[in-house]
Amino acid sequence: MTVQQLTGQHESHLVTTACGHLLQAEAAAAFAALQCDALAAGFDLAIASSFRSFERQCAIWNGKASGARPVYGDGGEAVELGKLAPSDQVHAIMRFSALPGTSRHHWGSDLDIFDAAAMPRGYQLQLSLAEVAGGGMFDPLHCWLDERMACDQSYGFFRPYSTDTGGVAPERWHLSHAPCALRCESACNTEVLQALLSDQGIALWKPVQDHLDEILQRYVHVGNDWCPAAYLG
Repeated sequence: MTVQQLTGQHESHLVTTACGHLLQAEAAAAFAALQCDALAAGFDLAIASSFRSFERQCAIWNGKASGARPVYGDGGEAVELGKLAPSDQVHAIMRFSALPGTSRHHWGSDLDIFDAAAMPRGYQLQLSLAEVAGGGMFDPLHCWLDERMACDQSYGFFRPYSTDTGGVAPERWHLSHAPCALRCESACNTEVLQALLSDQGIALWKPVQDHLDEILQRYVHVGNDWCPAAYLG
């Protein structure tokens, strides 16, 4: 992949799925197969979010850094960024929102999902912990996915943020197509991002630049246990 594709500045590596979302062709085919299996099991597996451009991610990031968008803590409480040191502001934002250029949603390998059949009429999807926790409306879908992933029958889709390791908060709804994502993750390094991000008008750029290695290790490179070893080569 080119740097522009890797960082969400170009869509030439993507195809449009039947439901109108952008994914890499391999991930799109795998998701269509997973959807068919889910339908047979009684679930309407749907995509809430797939590809996200650099511009869109930058608007989210800068909005949070400026106070135009709220930043929340793990318990749902509002975080007052102005009371934090700049480096802590970066980490507070990155707990739930990726730094532009580093989002897995740039790659076309990752997506946020839900069970459309489980939503009451008129319900506004939140992608919240309450929706996916035990007893939540989407818990049955995720329990089914847990079983499929455990026996490697999820067509390469696994959860990079299934547990809390101090980086991105757990996101049970976030699936990643391992064959595609691993290639992208290995190409996402400090040199690539340093050259890209320095003149993009990203808020809090100085503390980001000072801690870019740590940011990549903590929030982007999620370790080797999020998918079966067979996918790691």
